[in-house]
Amino acid sequence: MAFKGKVVDSKTVLLNLLLCLLIFYSVFYMIGSVCFGAFRLDHFDGLIPFDFKTEPTETDSKYLVNLLSLELTYFCSGLLFAAVVKRRVWDYALTVTLLHVLITSLVMLEFPMVWQWWLALGSGLFLMICNGQLIAYFTCQSDQSYASFSLY
Repeated sequence: MAFKGKVVDSKTVLLNLLLCLLIFYSVFYMIGSVCFGAFRLDHFDGLIPFDFKTEPTETDSKYLVNLLSLELTYFCSGLLFAAVVKRRVWDYALTVTLLHVLITSLVMLEFPMVWQWWLALGSGLFLMICNGQLIAYFTCQSDQSYASFSLY
């Protein structure tokens, strides 16, 4: 059985990807600033989305803020990606995450080797894909052009 989905042009995909990146980093900075205020930290670090060098301990408030910001950002971004792309949220989530790893490496001038950061990133990605796909599936259920699970 051949896949009979709607073909999307490259310009639309690129525009959606840029919009998803903008959403991701905007949400990251908003959540990060709220977490910094909630934990009453003195200095708001503008590198919060890229910081993997903070020592991972449960007593370090900066590490907890970074971790909480990362997880909440992935959770919220998945919901917002579903509103933007309406289908294939998993694809945009994975691409944004890969671009985030690339940008993080460029900003910090080092490839992240901290396993706790990778674990947090992976669990956040899982949350983003699950939430986004579920929202997209249930909101586009009446759309006949939306690919159902049986076509995958």
